[in-house]
Amino acid sequence: MAVVPERAILVGIEWKGRAPGAKGSKNQLGAFSPSDPEESLDELAELAASAGAVVLDRMSQARQAPEAATLLGQGKVRELAALASSLRADLVVFDHDLTPTQQRNLEDALEVRVLDRTQLILDIFARRARTREGRLQVELAQLMYLQPRLTGHGKEMSRLGGGIGTRGPGETKLETDRRRIGRKIKMLRDELEGVRSGRALHRRQRDSVPLGTLALVGYTNAGKSTLFNRLTHAGVMADARMFATLDPTVRALTLPSRRRVLISDTVGFIRSLPTTLVKAFRATLEEVTEAALILHVIDISSPQASRQTAHVQSVLGEIGAAAIPQLLVLNKVDKLSTGGVDADAIGRRLVGEAGIKIDAQAVAVSGLTGQGLEALTEAIDRVLPFDTLVRARFQFPVNEGANISLLHQLGRVLDARYGETHCEIDAEVPESLCHTLAAFLVAREPVENFVGNGPSS
Repeated sequence: MAVVPERAILVGIEWKGRAPGAKGSKNQLGAFSPSDPEESLDELAELAASAGAVVLDRMSQARQAPEAATLLGQGKVRELAALASSLRADLVVFDHDLTPTQQRNLEDALEVRVLDRTQLILDIFARRARTREGRLQVELAQLMYLQPRLTGHGKEMSRLGGGIGTRGPGETKLETDRRRIGRKIKMLRDELEGVRSGRALHRRQRDSVPLGTLALVGYTNAGKSTLFNRLTHAGVMADARMFATLDPTVRALTLPSRRRVLISDTVGFIRSLPTTLVKAFRATLEEVTEAALILHVIDISSPQASRQTAHVQSVLGEIGAAAIPQLLVLNKVDKLSTGGVDADAIGRRLVGEAGIKIDAQAVAVSGLTGQGLEALTEAIDRVLPFDTLVRARFQFPVNEGANISLLHQLGRVLDARYGETHCEIDAEVPESLCHTLAAFLVAREPVENFVGNGPSS
């Protein structure tokens, strides 16, 4: 049986009275609100489509301050009610967080379901979660959002509870529900703490074998999963819908220097990412905070590229990852009409327009066509601050075939000279391999400004 998509109307508000030159303002709950309400409504329309809704119409209002009871003015509420009735809408989605009172009053006035931006994002996350960890994180985020909003949902929430442990002086169903939710949140946090401990154990196991970790981060729909698939042939779902990738995926990647690294694809960021989601997804986001290098993927074809860059950087700061070295990956270069692309110049302009301070190189690529991927892996080799490369000379007895093979496998052999009893090899190798083959090491020196050109062997 086919699922009939829900019919939605979108509502946004532009707050007047901002200081001249301000790029945005705070909404009633302190979340950042962009200066262009139409841009934000466009993004909300993408979110609604990702949740399976059909957008019938949109409405916006300019206000000095929110109406305490309904967010919108009373005249606008009546206009919205008439629109919802005439279009037979199933729900109205606000591009702002609503207080419990505002949501209840709006549902009474509009006679349709009312959602805010956070509820919509939570719904999408609930649809996308596939792994046990992802489902736990989404459930925790939903309960954390619901807990302070249990008040005022009608008489059914104030009936006396029944059963052992739910009765008592003044005990109501509302209070019992709060208690149940509190217990469930604690249980979910304990389970996720177990997931976090498991991730820490896996990291310790990875640390025993020197492998640097790269984290792909970026605004949602920047093309991270498509790029991830190109680099690792992982087969991760790549979709134009927002938050198509929710559960993180980690794969191995061999760089031109023969260094092996792990690269993880993470959930896309978005402006005003709900705090409940940031907290609930702490275990997943720790993959970013533990990375040796962040690949910040930017949709270079988007008119909002600089703002999206600023939002991603804001979330990185919130999770404690702002100080990790970054490489700006300017994706979707195939969509640009211009011929040549000066990646560094575009990167500097984006960083300047975003008003952030990071010292990062930039590489222009296309995850869709594969353009620029070789330059990307070479750039990773240059800037990755993990298991640095050295130029070394080794001398092996000719019967050390296993170690000679290991050197060819994990290093970039520059020259090999075979004698009757010994083999002398010059190679560019990771520092860890020097330690492994220390018994055969003759000399070594740092590799300056390494650019991988592939093995000569």
